[in-house]
Formats: sequence, C-alpha cells, structure tokens
Amino acid sequence: MRFVNPIPFVRDIGRSRDFYRDRLGLKILEDFGTFVLFETGFAIHDGRALEQTVWGKEASGEEPYGRRNLLLYFEHEDIDAAFAAIAPHVELIHPVERQAWGQRVFRFYDPDGHAIEIGEPQVK
Repeated sequence: MRFVNPIPFVRDIGRSRDFYRDRLGLKILEDFGTFVLFETGFAIHDGRALEQTVWGKEASGEEPYGRRNLLLYFEHEDIDAAFAAIAPHVELIHPVERQAWGQRVFRFYDPDGHAIEIGEPQVK
C-alpha cells in the first residue's frame, strides 16, 4: 500500500481550481469538472459530488469544509516572492515567520477555509 494524496472537499470547484492554479501556480494535469488533479499530485474535489459518491447523499448545511484540523503544506524556492504574490489575495493566518526548526513559512486560508502553509525547502 502507498499513500497517494489528500483530496480536500471544496464548495465551488471553479473558484478553487482558479485559486490553486492562479494564486499558488499549480499546473493542472487533469480537469474532470468535479475533480481537478494538479501535476504535484495535489487534487481537489467538488464536495457535493464527492459526498454523493462516498456516502450516497449530500450533507445538509453549508458549513465550511475547512475545519482548522488539517494543514495543506507546499514549498516554494523563494518564500518572500511567494508571500508577496499570495498575501494580498488571501486571509492570512500569519506572515513569513521562522519556525522553531529553522524553516521560514507563512500560513493562510484557501477559499474553503482549509489552512495552507507555504515553506521554504528544508535543507537536507
């Protein structure tokens, strides 16, 4: 067995596709309408369609899918350039900060309230 990828549920697949493509610079590998796979292996799925597929019915309510219990992690070679390009367009959790382990990161929410972390690559 091998882990492949997380698939966050999203309320508006077009809005989220555009967000990850245009704001984070991810390249779309496949767009199936209700499911979008990016070249990195990251994917998003229309929440209502996935609820129907997995549980056989849509959940009631319109609560956000992001529940502050999952962090989507990405890396960027130039963390300051990434912050300058992304920060004006998102709800920031915090600006670029050095973490206890030495890495610089910033965090924000995607359109569905999923927490995202962008970090500089770790030196190995």
